[in-house]
Amino acid sequence: MFRYLIIIEPLGFLYGSAGRFLSPENLVGRSGTSFPPSAATLSGIFAAEWQTEAEKKKLYNLKLAGPFWAEEKNVQNFYVPTPFNCLVKDNKIKYVLTWQGNKWLQPSGEKPPNDKFQTGTWMGIEDWEKLEENSLEQPEVKGNPWKFLPHLHPRLREDERHVKTDAADNQGSLFLENAVQLNPETCLVYLSTEEIPAGWYRFGGEAHMVAIRCEAIAKPARLLLEQPLQRSFALITPAVWGSNRLSYREPKVKLGNQWQSVWYDSESGMKSMLTQRSHPIRFRLGDRENQQPNQPKLLSRGRYAVSAGTVYIVDRPLDKTWQQWPRKWFPTEGYSFKRWGCGLSLPLNGAISHQLSQQ
Repeated sequence: MFRYLIIIEPLGFLYGSAGRFLSPENLVGRSGTSFPPSAATLSGIFAAEWQTEAEKKKLYNLKLAGPFWAEEKNVQNFYVPTPFNCLVKDNKIKYVLTWQGNKWLQPSGEKPPNDKFQTGTWMGIEDWEKLEENSLEQPEVKGNPWKFLPHLHPRLREDERHVKTDAADNQGSLFLENAVQLNPETCLVYLSTEEIPAGWYRFGGEAHMVAIRCEAIAKPARLLLEQPLQRSFALITPAVWGSNRLSYREPKVKLGNQWQSVWYDSESGMKSMLTQRSHPIRFRLGDRENQQPNQPKLLSRGRYAVSAGTVYIVDRPLDKTWQQWPRKWFPTEGYSFKRWGCGLSLPLNGAISHQLSQQ
């Protein structure tokens, strides 16, 4: 079970680029942004900190989840992605969709209006129960507490501190760094099964300095994470399902020569899921090429992750918490993807479950 909150306070800027370069003819600034850092980034700090044999053995049982964020005055009410069945506008949930027969509709049976709604919003973990059908108030929804500050850098010559302007060079001479400024009254939050000593660490792609501390997870959030999932639930972290070579939208196991879903009956067909476009995910492994200390760490295989906020409707109650999900549902490359909280979900026991009980 997750026992600790890992609280990260930046000591200045963080890094928000995804490794893309620009050419003078193509100055597209925000296409390469990636923030906040995934749980795999935090995992690297644990791996660098734990050097004894006993500590290295603990790495195999370590589990992390995130990213989330919180206000400094109340880190226990950390913010998680808003489920996609909640339609948000002006930081307020205007409509909550439920699965009725074969359509996503309002509880009254009406279609939602054809309008543009916010994406990338967050809600407090303590407000999750307010998604119940008979709740008297709606959860508070917020946008991202950070902003991007792009810096355009020239690419220098390898042997001189001069900008490389060779017209025959197809690589161009510009590099865009998307620095990120986090609201000083907020912090990044991750869940962990293990504690890490408080202190200053280098964190993220550009090794920016951050202050890290731990707190035990308070009872409200802990009880919610321990609730068994039934027929409806929402992802609060990105999910990668499938094998080492294939990515799926739900977990599958190999029976004979075919992969079959573990959540949906092949005879009755898939119930439903409400999601957005999946996004590529990749991270650096702990090993180095040829085990040489001066070599860069190896990159994992590129995969596609289902977005956090995705809502699943499955054929039958799972009656299991995320911690009880088998590792074979997740790809394994060095470690199981479950180590990084892949697919961590919370139950939706409100209007959706009420409608499913009538089917």
